[in-house]
Amino acid sequence: MTDSRPEEIIAEAVERFGEDRLALAASWQKETAVLVDLVRKHAPGARIFTLDTGVLFDETYATWRKVEERYGITVEAYRGDWVPGLWATDPDRCCFLRKVEPLERALADADCWISGVRRDQSPDRVDTEELDWDERHGLWKANPLATWTERDVWAYISAHDLPYNPLHDQGYSSIGCTHCTLPGAGREGRWAGLEKTECGLHAPASR
Repeated sequence: MTDSRPEEIIAEAVERFGEDRLALAASWQKETAVLVDLVRKHAPGARIFTLDTGVLFDETYATWRKVEERYGITVEAYRGDWVPGLWATDPDRCCFLRKVEPLERALADADCWISGVRRDQSPDRVDTEELDWDERHGLWKANPLATWTERDVWAYISAHDLPYNPLHDQGYSSIGCTHCTLPGAGREGRWAGLEKTECGLHAPASR
């Protein structure tokens, strides 16, 4: 593993769009730990935001606070509408209200957003580009860790002693909302028992 490739992707985004037009989406997965560190080093003027659904794990909120304390920053929080029980009756609609719609607002003043999507996370993500036009959201999207493996991510976290979500140590490979996340490898713990595999944030535009 080398650190240079993600740094190059971020540097290219800074050159093309300017730091103040970049926005990092913090999901509080292990990838967020790496990206916050890289962005603070190489694009300190970029915005960092999160989608606070209101039903994140306590460990996730604690990680959020630790990251703010470590870097002396305030992560912007965006919330959407909450319909009690909707997660059980219509999870797609729940994700839209609590995540997809708030993301649109979070990206309103950005020319490029940065995410932690990696190609080896799921079959739906194998074609992820490091920097590509996001047709659905109408702006560019940078995925600096696209080619990294899970081992690469953990190696960077260990080398730089970064704060990360402790749920990863409890068998949660992918972490979302309390109602829809169970321990599991890859993304198998997300919406377990359903055909649903994505919340819609990273879905391509409909053709």
